[in-house]
Amino acid sequence: MDFFFFFLFLITLIPSSTYADWPPSPGYWPSTKFKSMSFYEGYRNLWGSSHQRADHDALTIWLDSTSGSGFKSVKPFRSGYFGASIKLHPGYTAGVITAFYLSNNEAHPGYHDEVDIEFLGTTFGKPYVLQTNVYIRGSGDGNIIGREMKFHLWFDPTQDFHHYAILLSPKEIIFLVDDVPIRRYPRKSDATFPLRPMWVYGSIWDASSWATEDGKYKADYRYQPFIAKYKNFKAGGCSAYSPAWCRPVSASPFRSGGLTRQQYRAMRWVQTHHMIYNYCFDHKRDHSKTPECWH
Repeated sequence: MDFFFFFLFLITLIPSSTYADWPPSPGYWPSTKFKSMSFYEGYRNLWGSSHQRADHDALTIWLDSTSGSGFKSVKPFRSGYFGASIKLHPGYTAGVITAFYLSNNEAHPGYHDEVDIEFLGTTFGKPYVLQTNVYIRGSGDGNIIGREMKFHLWFDPTQDFHHYAILLSPKEIIFLVDDVPIRRYPRKSDATFPLRPMWVYGSIWDASSWATEDGKYKADYRYQPFIAKYKNFKAGGCSAYSPAWCRPVSASPFRSGGLTRQQYRAMRWVQTHHMIYNYCFDHKRDHSKTPECWH
């Protein structure tokens, strides 16, 4: 009996994080509100058609030394829920970006808006970085003001499909992983929020100049091809062609939108245990142009 109580005492000394590998339940699952669609129901090839293969319910794209590949939604959207289940390439993927994002770059070149989910490739034995980002009427000349928040995931994204989503409403942008909100970007002013319709994109490409530890490690094509798989596409909301009275979708049970207390609790857990970078906390940044960081 003494040994039994000693064993219980030892358990109490183990850090609680050992038992906190997964976030608490968000209590609400926005992805269940939208039906899945096949790739061709909502998307088309944008570039690298020879490096893209679609079947009835999934899409595979890949990068090698000759090309990457990308796709784009048929319609632009003013607001909505946009998600896909994605499985990433294992092993050495330094310099490689796998992305799922919203943008209007083709409609507004040099002055576009963008909302990103980007997986930054890595070296052997190190986890992927999931980077979320928001650009507001940025430019392509190096003056883009990024609003990056970066995370290490609580699972291995190369082992199975997981659902990644962006919820865009007139009030906020919410990034979700398996229905767990990981970031909320509120609309604090028109100057810091995307207001023009955007298309949904996905791509895989070589970003060796910055993707992995600020460009320290480059894409190594001895390990090609680098493959990304997408399925369970979901997109619903107000397209650019919808009537003005179209009601934006919500990430919560509230008709007015927003997150529940339980969703906030799950998001705080992720940001406490798995966030590795927040642009608002970067003292090297010039925050005069990111007033949303001011307190």
